[in-house]
Amino acid sequence: MTGATAPFTIGTEVSCTDGDCGSLIRVVVDPVARALTHLVVGPRHRWTAGHLVPVALVDPAAPPIRLNCTTAEFAALPSAEEEHFLPGFDNEWGYETGDILAWPYYGAGLGTGIGGTVAMEPLPTDPGPSAIMRDRVPVGEVEIVRGEPVHATDGAIGRVQGLVVDSADHHVTHVLLDEGHLWGRRRVAIPIGAVAGVAGEVRLSLTKDEVRDLPPVDLAG
Repeated sequence: MTGATAPFTIGTEVSCTDGDCGSLIRVVVDPVARALTHLVVGPRHRWTAGHLVPVALVDPAAPPIRLNCTTAEFAALPSAEEEHFLPGFDNEWGYETGDILAWPYYGAGLGTGIGGTVAMEPLPTDPGPSAIMRDRVPVGEVEIVRGEPVHATDGAIGRVQGLVVDSADHHVTHVLLDEGHLWGRRRVAIPIGAVAGVAGEVRLSLTKDEVRDLPPVDLAG
């Protein structure tokens, strides 16, 4: 995209309160909220995923990019694993395609069913078990990562493609299976309330037949 000014310049050196921590490798955006949420910071000339830095950690009074954390705190931030994100987002911030990643969020709430535009992370994940069992969950509370295996009560059914997010309140309503799931290329959206636990995999409270009988979704894009 041209004509827009990127808020952070790729390649800029990044520092913490007690020293340098690398340079800006990429940025991460939320496609539903239309917001830049994280910076990916790491050694510029070394093969590494870098760390996922919330933009709230950036000190606006200390340009070019200074973080309000120590180097030890920076090192403890989650790794920005590329496979957890959607690449090539058509963005409005002026970044090149290879410099921007998007969380795997899909818009919801159009028409009578699930709709929206496929725009882009995974989500930061906690390795411990987590039960959801609610119909709508704020995005920041969902510990589900793109690519994680999904299991019904009677066996594996596929992997996570992304999360369906209601743009009105930014709550997750469904988990979207990838197109390599048990039933071929039909898009299957599982209500978030049917997720019984998350611990390296997504465990459902539904059987394979119950998942198969869920209504298909129509996501534009």
